[in-house]
Amino acid sequence: MRVFLKDQSSIELPENSTAKDLAEKLNLRGPNEALGANINGKTVDLSTSLKDGDKIILWNFDDPEGKEIYWHTSAHVLAQAILRLWPEAKPTIGPPIENGFYYDFGNLTISDADFEKIEKEVQNIVGENYISKKESFSTKADALKAFSDNRYKCELIESFEPGSPLTGYRQGEFFDLCRGPHLFNLGKIKSFKIMKTAGAYWRGDSKNEMLTRVYGTSFPDRKLLKDYLQQLEEAKKRDHKILGPKLDLFSLKEEAPGMPFIHPKGLIVWNQLVAYIRECLGRNGYVEIKTPTMMTRELWEISGHWSNYRENMFTSQVEDRDFAIKPMNCPGCMLYYKTGIHSYRELPLRVAEIGNVHRFEPSGSLSGLFRVRSFHQDDAHIFMKPSDIQQEITSVLNLADEIYSTFGLTYRLELSTKPEKNTIGTDEEWEIATAGLKGALDNTGRAYRINEGDGAFYGPKIDFHIRDAINRTWQCGTIQLDMALPEKFELEYTGEDGSRKRPVMIHRAIFGSIERFLGILIENFSGKFPLWLSPLQVRIINVADRHGEYAHEVAAKFRAHGFHVDVDDTNESVSKKVRNAQLTQINYILTVGDKETECKTVNLRTRDNVVHGEVNVDEFIAKLEEERKQRSLTSPYSTTTTIAV
Repeated sequence: MRVFLKDQSSIELPENSTAKDLAEKLNLRGPNEALGANINGKTVDLSTSLKDGDKIILWNFDDPEGKEIYWHTSAHVLAQAILRLWPEAKPTIGPPIENGFYYDFGNLTISDADFEKIEKEVQNIVGENYISKKESFSTKADALKAFSDNRYKCELIESFEPGSPLTGYRQGEFFDLCRGPHLFNLGKIKSFKIMKTAGAYWRGDSKNEMLTRVYGTSFPDRKLLKDYLQQLEEAKKRDHKILGPKLDLFSLKEEAPGMPFIHPKGLIVWNQLVAYIRECLGRNGYVEIKTPTMMTRELWEISGHWSNYRENMFTSQVEDRDFAIKPMNCPGCMLYYKTGIHSYRELPLRVAEIGNVHRFEPSGSLSGLFRVRSFHQDDAHIFMKPSDIQQEITSVLNLADEIYSTFGLTYRLELSTKPEKNTIGTDEEWEIATAGLKGALDNTGRAYRINEGDGAFYGPKIDFHIRDAINRTWQCGTIQLDMALPEKFELEYTGEDGSRKRPVMIHRAIFGSIERFLGILIENFSGKFPLWLSPLQVRIINVADRHGEYAHEVAAKFRAHGFHVDVDDTNESVSKKVRNAQLTQINYILTVGDKETECKTVNLRTRDNVVHGEVNVDEFIAKLEEERKQRSLTSPYSTTTTIAV
């Protein structure tokens, strides 16, 4: 039989071959290779049989699907090791997560002191190199019988929809309820580390009992684990929750959980971000609106939020009417569109809003600027004709590329297609929308991956995953085609033939959340903002009191050119003043003494301690103006870029 590979090539295999046989024929035997397979759009175990004409992708550790299989299997190894050491523990669930996995246990109490012996037992299990075997249950009763001594598993089984497939995976003496897929054999797990333990409620409900959650990670190479641990150490140094308050950018208060206070210095950075995005909007033909923060229940019923999203909304009652603070900007923009009559001639209509939205997030999930309850989205809604889809998607892709490049951020793209169920719109509409997104991506020549079935219920989407200075990825921007809201709000435009037509709509955000993007930038730059973003660009240090007047004269000159500058005329030593300026991440540190006062110059050094000596003030200001204008990430006076640690 003949099967087809990802690159469209084909290969002959004997009848009844499996995906494992294909991997062997392709010599994909490494611990990071052939971790699972995608057969005709479905991710499965390598033990799965192949048929003539099948389309096969073999997932490696570099693929998100490969990592998920690897870490899912590793979670089972963790559970097996813990049961060997604590036989009375009750395994519940153990999913893969970003950068690893966790497993929750009932009837288990452990501490950091136990990690070493768990890891040693994991090594024993991996050394035994069990083959993962999938087993199916004929009935729910059979599954309940198999897990009769574990009430957590039984509760999960009872919750499954009638007719849902019930399967488990066996590795040696360990058997667990699981849909899979798994690694073919455990020997591919070459490095394993327990990261931490924490409490977690069963099924995430605070009304249920507390379980013990054990976090871990694993890799097909010891060096990958070492690199990951080093990345974690570097991430600690860059943690925006520490750097932000330290640099006086923002704070978080118990009086407003999940609602950041942006300080004056933080607002300087914020305003630069907003000014930059508005400049981009103006160049790309957007109009900007502002819609109310709180609107009536009736609006949210039309949009579907009241029935599907109400538990995440802040609601209130005024004059016997129900209101909700907006969790999204979209419905307000729909009302704006309906304030006028539109013709095909004015489409595409690009409407932007930097709107403050509020969503109720559980207190336990709040995290600095990354997970908040109040945030600002750089939203836009583009109303267009179906024939405009590809062109408008291409324009947004180009805009996003320009913006991310300005910050020195690279990214990868993902196209998510129609889910298998619970979608709206016809198959033809989905095909048109998906083809438009895919065509735009293809035209850009940029690489992207397809997430089959991971689109929103109302349309396919493109997500941007940006990569920061220490190689972490963050999901920020998104482009979504929406076939729901124009229908729900009965939006129309007059077509060329005079008939009333329904516009197609794009939701798009590039920063995503300004708060989150600010947090990402703090960590990406390690607090060392480039000049154009920096909340304090220049500090002037006087050597002695007699130089104070000249120091303030120089500062006034910088302020006249729009720079953020201050003067350190305290009684500290010059070396301590310089050190304080460097710790505050001020871009340029200017010292003035007798010679500088007499010659009307300054003595220049940068925050990375590169000393340039005496420079002319006017010439220096001219260079800084050019650096600011270019939004440069690199100082002409520095030996490093602003991204460097």
